[in-house]
Amino acid sequence: MTDLVVELTGCGGPEKLVVSELGGLAPAKGEIVVRQEAIGMNFVDIYHRIGTYSLPAFPAVIGVEAAGRVEAVGEGVDGFSVGDRVAYAATIGAYASARRLPAGRAIRLPDAISSSTATASLLKGMTAYMLLHKTYPVAAGTTVLVHAAAGGLGQILVRWAKHLGATVIGTVGSLEKAELARTAGVDHLVIGRDADIVSEVKARTDGRGVDIAYDGIGGDMLARTLQCVRPFGTAASLGRASGPIPPIEIDMLRPGKFLCQPSIMAYSVDVANYRDAAEAAIAAMKHGIVSTVAAEFPLAQVSEAHAVLESGRLAGSPLLIP
Repeated sequence: MTDLVVELTGCGGPEKLVVSELGGLAPAKGEIVVRQEAIGMNFVDIYHRIGTYSLPAFPAVIGVEAAGRVEAVGEGVDGFSVGDRVAYAATIGAYASARRLPAGRAIRLPDAISSSTATASLLKGMTAYMLLHKTYPVAAGTTVLVHAAAGGLGQILVRWAKHLGATVIGTVGSLEKAELARTAGVDHLVIGRDADIVSEVKARTDGRGVDIAYDGIGGDMLARTLQCVRPFGTAASLGRASGPIPPIEIDMLRPGKFLCQPSIMAYSVDVANYRDAAEAAIAAMKHGIVSTVAAEFPLAQVSEAHAVLESGRLAGSPLLIP
């Protein structure tokens, strides 16, 4: 089977993703070569493709997580051998059959966790760890709002927040997605894109509002999310799946609401943070805190896969299979 690499040739639509043959790889000092078995797809990939998040140069290889086996070990690398199962996340360059990877970004994968589960869940699990433990400390008695609760990140946030003892209000766009959110463990559901989310949340919190809200929808949703947060509570803006976010008036933060924009990519630049979050995500997977695999696409069909991901039709995490 021919090894493939996907190169982004410029900002734009899925047609900017060009598949070509991958040449042989040899690890540099401090690197390993990973033969990839599953590659994660995330909205950050779309943001890289359309230019929301800039890249240093084109062509570029996007994608930030995958799992597979060590195929070669470079000079100065300790702790890894050929054949070891590993995963990584928050590290660009994943859209390929194999890749060179700094050994410090490789996380050993337990036999009990499949490559598909790890790839569907690692970046999102790291993000959930950052949000639940660093952005706002979620614990028993905390009430959280999770938008897109049937999505890949949403499912993990719901499961992990429930594991911590929180009460979870989730939103979903359809009855089909509602069932996935219920399976993840939401306590209360708001269903429908046109639902009066603010009134629904206030009704479920006796008018108080939630302690922390996670909004990856963007667009005009963030303003409504802020209205769902209690005084001195927090809203975390995670993405812009529905489009750009209009300007937020400072008065919308009265009385003392907090708005933040945490980024797992920025958080993971520090190697200690990266490994802490990754190990926490792996440990959470052992407790069943995972995202379902929404669909699998051959790597050669990456353009079609991007179009489906961008449509918002999927619930869970889509994968590319080399």
